Amino acid sequence: MSTKEKVLEEVLVEEAVSANNEIVLYNDEVNTFDHVIDTLVRVCDHTPEQAEQCSLIVHYNGKCTVKTGELDKLKPQCTQLLEAGLSAEII
Repeated sequence: MSTKEKVLEEVLVEEAVSANNEIVLYNDEVNTFDHVIDTLVRVCDHTPEQAEQCSLIVHYNGKCTVKTGELDKLKPQCTQLLEAGLSAEII
């Protein structure tokens, strides 16, 4: 195995490990579509269209991944979603 191949393998493994956390938003019978959309735009930096699509997926499927990334960046966002009254967790 050449040095170039070894380095490439290490980079690919590191990228796969660093972005495997997700914030999953769950459906509830309490929050309005407008509240969910506004919160996703504010907290997760979604566009209004992305937030609307996520809210519909949550409504019809019961859950939706709304953000992926490193755990350190997702924790404060998940906390803000929970403080806004939404049901979410990091998996």
